[in-house]
Amino acid sequence: MKKEKLLILIVDDNINFVKRIVSMIEDLDNIGYINVAADYEEAVKLLEEMPDLVLLDINLPGKSGIELLRRIKESGSETEVIMITNHADGYYRKVCKDLGAEYFLDKTNDFAKVPEIISKVHPY
Repeated sequence: MKKEKLLILIVDDNINFVKRIVSMIEDLDNIGYINVAADYEEAVKLLEEMPDLVLLDINLPGKSGIELLRRIKESGSETEVIMITNHADGYYRKVCKDLGAEYFLDKTNDFAKVPEIISKVHPY
């Protein structure tokens, strides 16, 4: 059973991106709380709160977002992952999809799709 309000975790070290994405999604009806992590280790700690959805970049300080995606999917949690990255070539898209990412978005071209995806996948 899905929660009425979603717990979102944004994992990205680009503060401007984080501010922009938060401003785009914070007023959606189905958002309960938004956590932010700037690196792999911080994200691992916040994953203990069992977010419903993770917006995840590939390029992170420490370990990569791909390693975090692998960890999330191997944990058996129902957390969904939207990869959103500047590394949007076919290689990374395939790797992330094979590891279980529900969506793979290019930061440059697909940024505006995030609120729509959240609303569609998790309607209030």
